[in-house]
Amino acid sequence: MQDQQNYANHYGYSDVNPFEIVRRISEKTLEIREMKAERDSSWKPEAVPGGFSFIVTNNNTQKWVITSDETQKPIRIRLGKKGWKDSSGRRYGLSDKPVKFYDYNF
Repeated sequence: MQDQQNYANHYGYSDVNPFEIVRRISEKTLEIREMKAERDSSWKPEAVPGGFSFIVTNNNTQKWVITSDETQKPIRIRLGKKGWKDSSGRRYGLSDKPVKFYDYNF
């Protein structure tokens, strides 16, 4: 049995932002809403000189507290030949968990 995918994570180059699916309109249309993501206080970026100004050595161990945000306006995404996209062309991937990643090294 496949897990129910209740999230649509937005992929913007190297950053990822969590959205939750609030309504399934059809097999090819979903209504989603952005979620709140706050950096977990137990994780601190460890920076060393390098790159443009610094390099975060623990970038791939980030921890985030992700919660629903009912104040956000729902948007629609549609499934096309190149995957899930919104009307602005931003890409999404469906998932069974919300994901947040901020690329401190970009």
